[in-house]
Amino acid sequence: MSQRIVVTGTDTGIGKTVFSAGLAHLLGADYWKPIQAGQEGETDSEVVARLGGLSADRIVPERYCLQTPASPHHSAEIDGVRIDPDSLDPPEIGERPLVIEGAGGLMVPLIGDTLYIDVFERWRLPVVLCASTRLGTINHSLLSIEALRKREIKILGIAFIGERNAEAQTAIREIGRVRWLGRLPWLSPLTAETLHGAFAASFRSDDFKP
Repeated sequence: MSQRIVVTGTDTGIGKTVFSAGLAHLLGADYWKPIQAGQEGETDSEVVARLGGLSADRIVPERYCLQTPASPHHSAEIDGVRIDPDSLDPPEIGERPLVIEGAGGLMVPLIGDTLYIDVFERWRLPVVLCASTRLGTINHSLLSIEALRKREIKILGIAFIGERNAEAQTAIREIGRVRWLGRLPWLSPLTAETLHGAFAASFRSDDFKP
């Protein structure tokens, strides 16, 4: 079976889609976003295809495409859709690795009291935790690490996104006892070329092996 990695974050809007694009390019992986909530402008799959340089056959279609940009459970309710968590099992795609991107943070509800982390627990796949470097990241990151460990979900490591914050990064790594994978700075302009260059400078493909 091909390597499969889950990319999740400590919060929404921290840059994990851009990170997923860089990771998919680094690993030569396919990409899957099980639930897309919000379809104004580019979808996350379209962003990853553009920034990661992925051909159409390397983008696995979403299981649910919801119109409203909101938490999946709320977006589905507005759209009149029922999300079935049991339908979210990762697809078998062949020999290439697969990068799977969650929505928002770990505790995002899908339906009723079922959270995204409950699906991750069932999958038993290794997780990369993306964390912002902005104020508040220590609390958000340590809570996320604790939640993953409580469910015995393997953490490959933590990837920081944003400007350098050595004090916060060190605190999270040492208190959370997690491996540091690297830091992706904010990029301007954000293009496939600048992303690939920044990723190659900050991350090593061997660090993402289980």
